[in-house]
Amino acid sequence: MASRDAPGEGRLLSQPVDPEVVLAEAVKRVEEAFKERGIQFKREDGKGFVDFIVSVDDLVRAAEALKTVGFDHVVSITTVDYLKEKKFRVVYHVSSYLDAALKGAIVGLGVELPRVEKPSLPSLSQIWISAEFQEREVYEFFGIEFEGHPDLRPLLLTPPVAEKRPLRKDFVVREENIYEGVPKEWSKA
Repeated sequence: MASRDAPGEGRLLSQPVDPEVVLAEAVKRVEEAFKERGIQFKREDGKGFVDFIVSVDDLVRAAEALKTVGFDHVVSITTVDYLKEKKFRVVYHVSSYLDAALKGAIVGLGVELPRVEKPSLPSLSQIWISAEFQEREVYEFFGIEFEGHPDLRPLLLTPPVAEKRPLRKDFVVREENIYEGVPKEWSKA
């Protein structure tokens, strides 16, 4: 069967898509949407990706703007614990299944939170259902609470282990002695 024009794309289906062109289109859409809504952001460019850092107060509006311009799902949520700076950064990586002009582009929507005992931010699971399980994972490993989440409980760990927040940088791993219980003459310790 011969290649046909893809609806709304203006290119043949068999033609490769330049990832830089797709990312540039994604960035343009995001910046326009944020500016229209008065959302302040900091843009951080990397090799093949762009993160937009917003305030916690603007997070929900920014997510709604991203969904409006075609970002229909959360690919992943990354959390970084900056122990010395006393902050966390949570980044939602979003993409599109449905918008051909955005396919392959991944944009980060991030916030920075103070590193306190019970940090919290609004849940985005009402905007993107694909965020629900990933927010639970961030909750159990870092202790970041997502306000308005429908089922915020540990997903992978037992509750006693999750309470220890094992991916925080100040989590102490107890070293095990592999020779514990082995007769001294059998070990090389």
